[in-house]
Amino acid sequence: MIDDGSLWLVFILIGLATTLPRAGFIVLGSRVSLPGTLQRALRYAPAAALAAIIAPDILVVGNTVEPFNPKLAAAIAAVVAALLWRNPWLPFIAGMAVLLGLRFLLAN
Repeated sequence: MIDDGSLWLVFILIGLATTLPRAGFIVLGSRVSLPGTLQRALRYAPAAALAAIIAPDILVVGNTVEPFNPKLAAAIAAVVAALLWRNPWLPFIAGMAVLLGLRFLLAN
């Protein structure tokens, strides 16, 4: 069993391990510059993080990967609507229409 002192030490070390890398960019500011290759690679970080969050929810149904499910069809409809038209509401409407329509059809 872990005593209280060891537990607090683990909390502090985990806090430092997550805070120091983030704070380094803020504290150092423009005094340190990242290599160009790394700067170009970091441009894709938000899209990669978003994909990592969304992909499991779209592909996994009931703890198994289901390649053909209403959520995936709705996501495809939303992406197609976003690529074809510049209206910010249309992907939402298209995705929800496909999702609700397929759920209704599969329930009956």
